[in-house]
Amino acid sequence: MNFVSIRVITDDVARLVGFYEQVTGVTATWSTPDFAELATPACTLAVAGTRTVALFGTGSAQPATNRSVITEFRVADVDAEWERLAPLDCEIVQKPTTMPWGNRSLLFRDPDGNLINFFTPVTPEAVARQRR
Repeated sequence: MNFVSIRVITDDVARLVGFYEQVTGVTATWSTPDFAELATPACTLAVAGTRTVALFGTGSAQPATNRSVITEFRVADVDAEWERLAPLDCEIVQKPTTMPWGNRSLLFRDPDGNLINFFTPVTPEAVARQRR
């Protein structure tokens, strides 16, 4: 089994896709006005509009209600990303901090309030865990 993507449901696909293009530097591929994907070498972030929810069953997903999932991106330098993201006026949850498990982490929210973690492994153990 391979984990290949995560999908975020939103009321404003263009706004959320634009935000993720800015923070990741990845250009989205649009399939319809209600669905776009940002493909990275490891995984794909899909963004879909609320009209697509009916295809999965009415009420199966609700935009801007997530408080349990963190979308994580490994980056080369968390502190450099912190400086780069400053002009975007994101809600910062945690400034760059080295976590007990050895990752340096920056937590912020997308325009719908979804939590994002940019992290860089900084200890030898954390670097070794990231090798796959």
